[in-house]
Amino acid sequence: MFRAAEGVGPQTRPLLVFYGLSQAGRAIAAAAVGLKGEDWNLVTHGIHASGYHLDFADIEIRTDPEGSAGSFVRLSQLLQSPVWGNDTVVRLEEVWDSLPASLGYPLTSRDRFTPLYASADSIEETDFHPLLTLHVGDILDRVVDDGSRPALDDFLKSYPGTTGYEDFARRRVGADAGPHYERHHPDAGWLYMHWPMPAETGSQEQRRERLSAMTRRYAGHRYFFPAVAGLRRELHPLMAWWAVLYAMSMLAR
Repeated sequence: MFRAAEGVGPQTRPLLVFYGLSQAGRAIAAAAVGLKGEDWNLVTHGIHASGYHLDFADIEIRTDPEGSAGSFVRLSQLLQSPVWGNDTVVRLEEVWDSLPASLGYPLTSRDRFTPLYASADSIEETDFHPLLTLHVGDILDRVVDDGSRPALDDFLKSYPGTTGYEDFARRRVGADAGPHYERHHPDAGWLYMHWPMPAETGSQEQRRERLSAMTRRYAGHRYFFPAVAGLRRELHPLMAWWAVLYAMSMLAR
């Protein structure tokens, strides 16, 4: 289906890509040891899209409730990704922005919350350290331009994985000094951030384990993903792709 999608135009491509992803989801469910009996056999989509009379960015996405048997819900359970039922509306733009591939393709001029790159290079510097230090990238321009800790803290409320950070590289000495952002390109910045390790821990392996618990892996890299629409945690990137492609496939229909 993915190969077939490469050979057709945008009028039908979303259908083929979505159903290719749907087959991949069925493979994950079939291999999952956490599903018992016939629970691996995914039925119905478990996700719904509406509002196609609205602007593309405002298409509304809802899911079946937690614990139901739809494909989206059951895969979300396996991947520890949230569902939100019928009472909460997630806009297509919010899910679109949560994918690293969409970083350079905003749908509107509204404020965005996009994935933050978590570089683990600093973990290699020492065998033991009481802090987990990460070089966090793609912090959006509006936060960097503000340059204050309150702006950074308010921004990071949408990133559950960053909870508990203690400090960051500062522009100068002093507790009131703001973050020392580095600009690698005009639209975003990088910042060294620090998280305290539990007492008597801090080896390279332990810090890497903490990094894995705080972030999600995508295309060989680690990211802090935003939680959309005030959900308790971030979407797994597979489920974010699922929601985007489902909405686009329904639009193609």
